[in-house]
Amino acid sequence: MSDSPRATVTFDNNIAHVRLTRADKMNAVDDAMINAVIAAGEEVAASDARVCVISGEGKGFCAGIDVAGLGAMIGQDPNALLMPRTHGAGTTNKWQEVAMIWTRVPIPVIAAVHGVCFGAGLQLALGADIRIAAPDAKLAVMEMKWGIVPDMGAMVLLPRLVRSDVLRKLTYTGTPITAQQAEAWGLVTECVEDPLAAAMALAASLTEKSPSALRAAKALIAVAETDRPEVVLLEESRAQAELVGKPHQMEVVAATLQKRTPVFK
Repeated sequence: MSDSPRATVTFDNNIAHVRLTRADKMNAVDDAMINAVIAAGEEVAASDARVCVISGEGKGFCAGIDVAGLGAMIGQDPNALLMPRTHGAGTTNKWQEVAMIWTRVPIPVIAAVHGVCFGAGLQLALGADIRIAAPDAKLAVMEMKWGIVPDMGAMVLLPRLVRSDVLRKLTYTGTPITAQQAEAWGLVTECVEDPLAAAMALAASLTEKSPSALRAAKALIAVAETDRPEVVLLEESRAQAELVGKPHQMEVVAATLQKRTPVFK
């Protein structure tokens, strides 16, 4: 287990649980939170966890950027702050890495969303594979409220989930929407009364799937979302060839035939 003033990471039964722990500030994102979330992603990626759940402590998932931190950026050279590619093998700055690191964590990532999920918080949730939200959750692409644009990975992640007109309305207005509307538009996978319990239950069920196949599926989907059909077809075949007949796949087959829970080594 590792701890920081802004986030904790715990491991139990092959599930990594990342918690945002700035409850007194609705888990608002400041520089320390950015560093803590990136460190959490790195820790999970390096672990033997099979699934990861991200949640926020207190009354909300994440209220967005800490306004005090945003004010501190005014007067600094924005090009010097934002343009260097410092993370993600030279693809992201540290603000973008908060969301994008979860797309590269090689296991399924589930965000459990309750209360507010605004701006930076929404972009963090978008980095997850699956988002489970409470019925009373509110979500917003909030940046327009402060006269800026979403710049923490949203313009990579949102177009994969929503229609162009929805993307534009969310971005242009900055207006919060209900979890039900978010589900209808594709931002949220499902709405449930207790999103954290549902996320943990889903995570537990995924630990019974082949760890190799889960990792291969996440990597394959990333290719499928971004590359040409002929590249995707070749990657399908390559990924499958790496799985067929290997220990995890053979254990799945044996467990299915024997009607038992698989045990992976």
